Amino acid sequence: MSVKRLRGLLLLFPALALGGCHYVLLDPSGDVARQQSDLMIASAVLMSLIIVPVLIAVGVIAWRYRASNKKAVYDAEWDHSTYLELIVWAAPLLIIIALGAMTWIGTHQLDPYRPLTRIAEGRAADVKGQPLQVEVVSLKWKWLFFYPQYGIATVNELAAPVDRPIQFKLTSSDMMDSFFVPALAGQIYTMPGMQTVLHAVINKPGDFDGFSANYSGHGFTDMRFRFHGLSPQAFEQWVAKVRAGGHDLDRTAYDQLHQPSRDEPVHYYAHYSAGLYDRILNRCVDPGQMCMSQMMAIDARAAQGAHGEMHMPADASSQAPAHDAATH
Repeated sequence: MSVKRLRGLLLLFPALALGGCHYVLLDPSGDVARQQSDLMIASAVLMSLIIVPVLIAVGVIAWRYRASNKKAVYDAEWDHSTYLELIVWAAPLLIIIALGAMTWIGTHQLDPYRPLTRIAEGRAADVKGQPLQVEVVSLKWKWLFFYPQYGIATVNELAAPVDRPIQFKLTSSDMMDSFFVPALAGQIYTMPGMQTVLHAVINKPGDFDGFSANYSGHGFTDMRFRFHGLSPQAFEQWVAKVRAGGHDLDRTAYDQLHQPSRDEPVHYYAHYSAGLYDRILNRCVDPGQMCMSQMMAIDARAAQGAHGEMHMPADASSQAPAHDAATH
């Protein structure tokens, strides 16, 4: 076999390997991810309008003015071209303006905290309908999902009905992680004692990958979960399955779940203790711990006391944390 043919076969191998990949970022199944994909493609096309001609020009100039080309005309006195200056400065400037406008508009339209106004192109979201609420907690090294509207919880498995807006509220029990379902929407961080919010929608039924996109220790690579996009009927069946086969998630069960583990299997919980997510968020799961929301309330009253009478709660540690307290 000739060297030329062998080289061609070697170049063909990575092309075939890449051809088997699923480019989920460029072919997502959720409207938010679709808009983000369109924004990435449009930005890449605009930037290529500068990059591609520059690369071509470098090759052409290097070839034309090579040492062996004696016919190339070299003018040592040339130092200015108005036409060339217009192209060199105007084209990049226009592209930067276009990229800036696209970024500004996209940043506001795709703000993860912004409730959805549409579920797909040409399909407005039902402003009267209730989005599916999911409270997410990242643990070492697994994911805990609460469904407050259904009173159930799961570990390493997430499901949502197709074309129904989803409101995620996310926090972390220990360290900073990143919640990412490429087919659904962009990644968003989870942090202890803080809450982030993500609005999204899935438009196609399917089984999708979800994972942490932020390194968090030796179990990071196993911090994965499955996201199921289901029809409304199939979603109700899934909820019924969780209720039928699940256990109770009380504080004792959560303490066991909170222990670091790798390759954690899927768990179903038919019930969970009221306010458990809020206590995880406010870092007061253990009895006797004062919640962050109560600490902030005390600090706020102390600050007011500098200008007037300060009122302290009689027993702050016994007060239940308010839902959405310590939201950042």
